[in-house]
Amino acid sequence: MKIVCEKENLMKAINSVIKGVASKTTMPILECILIQTNDDNIKLTTYDLEIGIEYITKCNVIQQGSTVVNAIMFCEIIKKLPDTEINITLNDKNLLVIECEGSLYKLATMNPNEFPELPKINIENSIDLEQKTLKEMIRKTIFAVSIEENRPIFTGCLFEINENKLNVVAVDGFRLGWKKNFLDKSVNSFSAVIPGKTLNEVNKIISDTFDNIKIGVSKNQALFEMENCKIVTRLLDGEFLNYNNVIPDTWETRIKVNKKELQECFERISLISSSAIEKEKKYPVKLNIDIGKLTISCTNQTGDAKEEIFVETEGKNLEAGFNPRYFLDALKVIDDEEIYIDFGSSISPSVIRPIDGDDYKYMILPIRIKE
Repeated sequence: MKIVCEKENLMKAINSVIKGVASKTTMPILECILIQTNDDNIKLTTYDLEIGIEYITKCNVIQQGSTVVNAIMFCEIIKKLPDTEINITLNDKNLLVIECEGSLYKLATMNPNEFPELPKINIENSIDLEQKTLKEMIRKTIFAVSIEENRPIFTGCLFEINENKLNVVAVDGFRLGWKKNFLDKSVNSFSAVIPGKTLNEVNKIISDTFDNIKIGVSKNQALFEMENCKIVTRLLDGEFLNYNNVIPDTWETRIKVNKKELQECFERISLISSSAIEKEKKYPVKLNIDIGKLTISCTNQTGDAKEEIFVETEGKNLEAGFNPRYFLDALKVIDDEEIYIDFGSSISPSVIRPIDGDDYKYMILPIRIKE
């Protein structure tokens, strides 16, 4: 094998596949990148037995071939080389020779025939989306995915296609994020729970463009397919939360508020809330809603903080406690200038909604305030 490749193209390919490399494994080959040539391009593949990523990039292929090399070492060497053409050769001693200007490196390789094949997916249902649409839907929900492994189903996002509409839902037991998008073409209804880890990587690889991406699912696998990249992942097993039954449709108190102003208030008051010695959730911020005014306050052993902003109010006065980070995470991904926040009682969930339409909802559970 002998290739000449621009560093920029090679690094883009490496960065796209690197998250498919296993970090803790008893199989050293899973810590590697499979490099294969094909006419005038090369294909890089990584697979940790849960997520597999293939990326194809243009390259001057002088001699066809394939090899397997340690991913981290290969990545770090290429990253630190000059921004120019890189010559890569597999020599007769099965060493991968990397040359660039005055630099010369030789890396041990492994047998490419021993690299595990990515699962072949028998796609049962699929949808086509613009990459920018998928990117937005992931960005607006992924923060609510659980990081606790005791309920694995909540470590992923529900992708639900129903009545020609895609719903993406994330929940971690304390909050819920929901975003919908109408599809251009008629498709079958189906649902799948895709790991948050996979979606984070998909989001890094796809671009903010109108280029299409195909999402296909089988019984236990999903495939994300673009022009030069393919990502295969397992689906999460289990029954996802019936989100339609838990998001309140009614409210006792509603405020209409400037999103940016409210976000800045939470950012400032979090300086006190999150500086507590104990866990942040034991020191919630208190929300007091009075006619035309929202007061946010926090008291702990670090100090006191209070923020007041003018809001439009409807319904009853209210006092409730919340984890400010849950509000901040939602507010950061909302692009609207103004939003509604609906409340039930001091122990009922609050729901952030758009002023016009209903393409997203964020539900946040309150925290009991210690007197």
